[in-house]
Amino acid sequence: MNLTCQNSFAVRKEGEPGSLYLVATPIGNLEDMTYRAVRMLQECDIIAAEDTRQTRKLLTHFEIQPKQLFSYHEHNKGASGPEIIRYIIEGKNVAIVSDAGLPAISDPGSDLVRLAIAEGISVIPIPGANAALSGLIASGLSTERFTFVGFLPRDKKDIIAQLSSFQAAQGTLLFYESPHRVKKTLEIMQEALGDRQIALARELTKRYEEFVRGSIPQCLDWLEEHPPLGEYVIVVEGASKEEELREQNSWWQELTLEEHVKHYEDSGISRKDAMKKTASDRGVSKRDIYNSLLDK
Repeated sequence: MNLTCQNSFAVRKEGEPGSLYLVATPIGNLEDMTYRAVRMLQECDIIAAEDTRQTRKLLTHFEIQPKQLFSYHEHNKGASGPEIIRYIIEGKNVAIVSDAGLPAISDPGSDLVRLAIAEGISVIPIPGANAALSGLIASGLSTERFTFVGFLPRDKKDIIAQLSSFQAAQGTLLFYESPHRVKKTLEIMQEALGDRQIALARELTKRYEEFVRGSIPQCLDWLEEHPPLGEYVIVVEGASKEEELREQNSWWQELTLEEHVKHYEDSGISRKDAMKKTASDRGVSKRDIYNSLLDK
């Protein structure tokens, strides 16, 4: 991506393109909606919606009369995206909304953002509710560093492969999951990550909002007695510092002994020092390394 500079509140001159506004909508409770979000939906020339039926309900509640409501979702983004960009280039302001929360998070809004930036169009966030961050701040787990993963793949092998890549990550992990898959996902997490402290957050900001906090086995036991209902945010404790260091220090595991020594030799040190470093990595004596290489 080339360097760009955007001044979001610069006065637009006649003939210049419009802007793309990313407008957050409620994740459950309609009072999540901000005054600014309501105003932008009133003022924009076009509202691009993931589900126009869902968005019409929201607009009706806030007595917003859209000038034009446009369908933009995963299955039509290839055609709708360039058309929306054309409208913006012609000078129209477009607001994009998802079914709930921040657009461009786990939905095709991110593709539209990239198209807009490529055309030099201003992309302006209108912040509001977000399920993952709402789950995180009330989880009781660390908020200093975190990774948003979103929805995991469907296949167990792919799930384990993705989770394994986060096994040594110290930051808290954030996932989205549906009620009919949450138990299976937790079982695979237990297998791939080991026993971790987690929080299950469901129905966020709605009347039946609920948090279940504990170890993965404890939460699985809870779900056996309380069948899953509603969409879930799963907040998972990160790895300990010791686990992260252990993973960092085992980078050499896929290398043969000769490859390990050569790695250090290639950095410019002598073979003797390379064998010494290799022995230190592997927790053996330098003589063991020497004898093993000699046998070869």
